[in-house]
Amino acid sequence: MPAQRWITLTLLAFGYCIALVYGQLSLPVVVTLGLLVMAGLCVTRFNHRAVHAAGYGLFIALALGLAIHWLPGFFSARVIAGVRFSPEAAPFSMYLNLDKPLIGFWIAIACPWVFAGVLWRRSLKTSALVLPITTAVCLATATALGVTGWSPKWPQQTGLWALNNLLLVSLTEELLFRGYVQGGLTRLLRRFPCHKALAIVLAASLFGAAHLGAGWQWMLLAGMAGIGYGIAYRIGGLPAAVLTHFGLNLAHFGLFTYPMFDR
Repeated sequence: MPAQRWITLTLLAFGYCIALVYGQLSLPVVVTLGLLVMAGLCVTRFNHRAVHAAGYGLFIALALGLAIHWLPGFFSARVIAGVRFSPEAAPFSMYLNLDKPLIGFWIAIACPWVFAGVLWRRSLKTSALVLPITTAVCLATATALGVTGWSPKWPQQTGLWALNNLLLVSLTEELLFRGYVQGGLTRLLRRFPCHKALAIVLAASLFGAAHLGAGWQWMLLAGMAGIGYGIAYRIGGLPAAVLTHFGLNLAHFGLFTYPMFDR
């Protein structure tokens, strides 16, 4: 198994153990796990296209349910409850989710093709270039839209926030949107001209649409960020995409009003 895959699974397991210490699972989770295993067997143990399609279809349905916290049996702990990190900020709450990371586990196990053969040195160089550009563009746009503003801080919850955002948010979302969606679209559209660029744009659009519930501004900003993450993934693989995603979120958290102005 490639080193990237082992490291990804180890980080996900570490984050999940932290979340499990605070939260809990109940019996209905067994059904979800069983269905995920079934989907994984369909795409890894069979060669028939119809079986593959059924497996991926089942996974997509389960991923949607896990992402919107619809499937039963997961009791995620709220570890930050309505905190204002600065006087002008909206109250912020954070849960250590036990459902959403299962999406990342499934992709890491069932879809080895999401781990492009990229050296760590190239991943670090890519994120060092893409991260500051993506951060500057997105946070400047957010400030211009009146969503956030300059507000340097280092709250006491920073450590827990950073662990959650890196292991259970950035890593999981990049496995889904860049590894699975962008990587899958790149393979699916390979006969089309500019298919790699098209895959980046489509994956970023889906990533933006996933943030629509917070308002059109967040959908736009997430879509813009998704372009940066997609470029990082295309050049530097999954590590570069995760570092760029987490770095942007950390800059937003530590240097600007988080999560947004209170309206």
